Amino acid sequence: MNIVIAPDSFKGSLSAMDICEMIESEIKLDHPQVNCIKLPLADGGDGTLDVLLHSTKGRKLTCSVSDPLGRTIEASYGEIDEQSVFIEMAQASGLPLLEVHERNPLQASTRGTGEMIVHAMESGYRNIYVGLGGSATNDGGVGMLEALGIYLRSEQGERLPALVTSLQQAATIDDSKRHPLLDETTFFMVSDVDHILCGPQGASYIFGPQKGADTAMVEQLDRWLQSFGKLLTSKYRYEQLAQQAGTGAAGGLGATMLAVLKAQRKKGIEFVLEALQADNAFRDADLIITGEGKLDQQTLGGKVIAGVSERAQKYNKPVIALCGSIQLTMEELKQLGLLSAFSIVRQPCTLEDAVNHSEELLRWQIQQIIRTFMHSNAMKG
Repeated sequence: MNIVIAPDSFKGSLSAMDICEMIESEIKLDHPQVNCIKLPLADGGDGTLDVLLHSTKGRKLTCSVSDPLGRTIEASYGEIDEQSVFIEMAQASGLPLLEVHERNPLQASTRGTGEMIVHAMESGYRNIYVGLGGSATNDGGVGMLEALGIYLRSEQGERLPALVTSLQQAATIDDSKRHPLLDETTFFMVSDVDHILCGPQGASYIFGPQKGADTAMVEQLDRWLQSFGKLLTSKYRYEQLAQQAGTGAAGGLGATMLAVLKAQRKKGIEFVLEALQADNAFRDADLIITGEGKLDQQTLGGKVIAGVSERAQKYNKPVIALCGSIQLTMEELKQLGLLSAFSIVRQPCTLEDAVNHSEELLRWQIQQIIRTFMHSNAMKG
């Protein structure tokens, strides 16, 4: 019997690899003959780099870049093949790099992400995949552009600081000194986020508060991104740019990648499943066990569980999901194509308690699932 273990991490609690190891050990306790295929997953955001490097045995490269507040840090990205790399923008411009009191989208910049891109291009890579998740920024990607030799200028021709606060004054985008290797490089933006650039479902309103923005700041950020969207549309002749799905990813970085870098968009989980050649494992599976922290409306939009379930349906394979919490109706679970879904939480408790006891809770629940599944298969036999 082949059981594929293909979860995302439980954010703030267990890594995807930790979960794989725990599930395998519980299965092997009573069923040592079962062949477990461990396939830790991510959706294109933070954690994707480690998943790719672990599963593909890829090479990690390191460079010195600016963090969201301009401090020099060491950041890593991964080689996929001789021509291709994956850059996790959170490595340079991510929220985890800041203390809670440091979160301020008026000051946070994506410059470090641009510096990683420059390092990759100058190291000879010509296919660059950028994972847009976990950002601390809301600058529309102007920090990244500055690192690539592309600047904002005022009506008077003055070069403006590469911060979101400059978007209200920006009259032109000067790309006359853009890095020459940009024209030789193909870019891909990897994201599970469908949010548009502006408005109630845009970057500022949906993600601004977690980055330190209060209500007034959110409204201000949204107005500035609206102006920048119009500037991008005019300069690069990208009609309806601000309404394109994914332009709100990473604080508007998605819009800049589409317009300026002509990036191709890839759904995060689809990219990861393809890179890991997951179909080979799914094709021969008798059961697929997946999971993530929450099974909710965001899952339906293309998170790990949705991606795994969609791929599994191609081969008519049963999928069971393990989660910290389940916030979907029965109809929505059916829509996902899951055989069943289980919360690891057994009784009312605080989030802190659930996180602190996540390993114990996960092990207990997987024992119940495997006993039920094995018994069901024995009855069929």
